[in-house]
Amino acid sequence: MEKLSTQVCEACRADAPLLTQEEITSLIPKVEGWEITVEDNLQKLTRVFKTKSYAQSLLFTNAVATLAEEANHHPLIVLEYASVTVQWWSHKIKGLHRNDFIMAAKTSESF
Repeated sequence: MEKLSTQVCEACRADAPLLTQEEITSLIPKVEGWEITVEDNLQKLTRVFKTKSYAQSLLFTNAVATLAEEANHHPLIVLEYASVTVQWWSHKIKGLHRNDFIMAAKTSESF
């Protein structure tokens, strides 16, 4: 099966179905280091990336922003001195879509 990081996000419509728990369970092992978090009743993919400096955190943040722009799918990014927290979820459907797992895999590879 094709790696998630080599797949392309599909346009997400407002009526696209959320991933089922079974689908999430099958995809989460493919994005090592990511966890499912829940905020405001929305499931999100979350990972904290540890860096050695603010400059490294900033470079990584910019790399994630570039990925997001290329895919037209945008995460929450929290930039701190020696870490960057990234959260992926699909705003239109208020939860997780396969696109989020694709982008999580791409994010991890860019780190």
